[in-house]
Amino acid sequence: KVNQNTNKKTARNFWGERAMNTTVHNFDPQALALKYQEERDKRIRADGNDQYQEVTGDFAYFVEDPYIESILERDAIEEEVEVVIIGGGFGGMLAAVRLHEAGFEDFRIIEKGGDFGGTWYWNRYPGASCDIESYVYLPLLEKTGFVPQQKYTNASETLDYCNIIAEKYRLHERSMLQTLVTSTDWDEDLGRWMVSTNRQDRIKARYVVHSNGPLNRPKLPAIRGINDFTGHTFHTSRWDYSYTGGDAQGGLSGLADKRVAIIGTGATAVQCVPHVGAAAQQLYVFQRTPSSIDVRNNQATDPNWMNTQAPGWQNERRRNFESIMTGAPVKEDLVADGWTEAFRLLFGSLRDKAPSKWRMAMWAITGVASKQLYQQGLKTYLTNKATQYMNLAEEMELADYQKMEQVRARADQVVEDPDTAEALKPYYRQFCKRPCFHDEYLPTFNLPNVTLVNTDGKGVDLITKDGIVFDGKEYAVDCIIFATGFEVGTDYSRRAGYQINGVDGLSISDKWADGLSTFHGMHVRGFPNAFFFGPAQSGFTATYTYSLDEQSVHLAHIMEGLKQRGAQRIEASEAAEQKWVQTIIEKARLTADFQEKCTPGYYNNEGQVNTQPQNNTYGGGPIEFFSLMEKWRDKGDLSGLELR
Repeated sequence: KVNQNTNKKTARNFWGERAMNTTVHNFDPQALALKYQEERDKRIRADGNDQYQEVTGDFAYFVEDPYIESILERDAIEEEVEVVIIGGGFGGMLAAVRLHEAGFEDFRIIEKGGDFGGTWYWNRYPGASCDIESYVYLPLLEKTGFVPQQKYTNASETLDYCNIIAEKYRLHERSMLQTLVTSTDWDEDLGRWMVSTNRQDRIKARYVVHSNGPLNRPKLPAIRGINDFTGHTFHTSRWDYSYTGGDAQGGLSGLADKRVAIIGTGATAVQCVPHVGAAAQQLYVFQRTPSSIDVRNNQATDPNWMNTQAPGWQNERRRNFESIMTGAPVKEDLVADGWTEAFRLLFGSLRDKAPSKWRMAMWAITGVASKQLYQQGLKTYLTNKATQYMNLAEEMELADYQKMEQVRARADQVVEDPDTAEALKPYYRQFCKRPCFHDEYLPTFNLPNVTLVNTDGKGVDLITKDGIVFDGKEYAVDCIIFATGFEVGTDYSRRAGYQINGVDGLSISDKWADGLSTFHGMHVRGFPNAFFFGPAQSGFTATYTYSLDEQSVHLAHIMEGLKQRGAQRIEASEAAEQKWVQTIIEKARLTADFQEKCTPGYYNNEGQVNTQPQNNTYGGGPIEFFSLMEKWRDKGDLSGLELR
């Protein structure tokens, strides 16, 4: 109860009673607890997600495709296929690959971009790179024989790899590129989905796989005067190289005589700021909340190492990584990078001190304990063992403070100007936001042409025809680059870009108006023969391609089961859906308290924490979820699904 209370008095009392810790560590826990809360409070906004402008109408040009060399001209298509896959990112490709391997050849992939790649097709900004190890992140490496050049692959190599997969599995010949789905409508009489597109295509499909990606729709800050600016603007996910020059590796020669502003300092800005700063005449970086910047230390791949790995090595490696990320004990850290180091530092010593309790303490302090474990913690309290539990939780919080003190100290070590260094220090728990690992971002602020405009949590005040205003000062610029991320937490159909209408015209928006309702995250009652990919009520992984691959394997298994039974219609039973929703609620991770203490961002719905437990991912963690799905498949009866 003490840990959960967020008011300043309780924070002061909690750490005041444990003053002995201040003598052990080189920081004051009480002062940090108050500092974290003050930084959070100044950033809380009543408008939440409404602070962002939807990219429609006058802002539609922000989502136009700048990468296609020529617009594809073709006649409208009317056809019937067995499966339509919506989305050509890793989710759509993996669905196609696993269906292909299972003998299903009659499918169409519909993708709005000019080629495969999904997020890697759109995010080609200079410096774009994956922050998860490439040997874990890039799927199907054992099947393709591809050897990533570095431990952390860049966007260009990832996009090339997408095309390698597409070529190997003949995906191009079964795709409709530069095509945007506008609606999918279930026809009960025909037992088909009617898929419509912006090219007036009319596709009849027995099954539809919705793999739109959770981060695919750019968002803009709804800043007063945003329409008044007469200079050049674009979003980082639609980088305008015709204006900046250069490519994803940098060399932005077109900015040599330009004054540039970047709004946003999240993971994208961290990667592109060094390249813009190296090229622009003047760069202003407008910051509301600093990112956590730790060491990256990228390394070239040893091809001999790849060649000597035993069969099944990649699945073992990504399972090992995700196990560490969710607190499961492993014999060895196979990845050994900044991500796993953070968890080793936080949890390693506790595992040695109290093996039976360290995992519960970890979940409690990171805010991801399931209700079941919380009840166990309560039981522990009632049996007079709570003191040990709380001491472990306290020690973990101290470890988190210690780690973030190291991150903040790095800013002091690298950035020459003390005020700038202080402004770049993150004051929040390490996993309140996605941590960043980069070795060039902080040094960029030592360049004479680069200025950090720290808005101290407020954001900019106004955009004029000539530039950006903050705190009464106007910064005249020629170009504004929005590094403001993607929509999260908005209506599913809005993010997907199309509505899904099921039995009796029920829309997916209406179905989920009061909270998500699925079976295993993939099936939705009232939407037969539809499969949903994504983290909703499913297993979410830091390595997102891992969960997508697991979902693809699950999809192929179900499709094979339908074929064996001669069934043509599949739908979650009402009882199975209700039971799964209840499972999600019962195992819901108790993140509300943790997230409410975090500075606003997309992790906590811009500070307006979603308290509907049914909207969570599977609370037992991804490894437990994948094991549960494997056991379900092994039973072989497709239980919970109604077949006709």
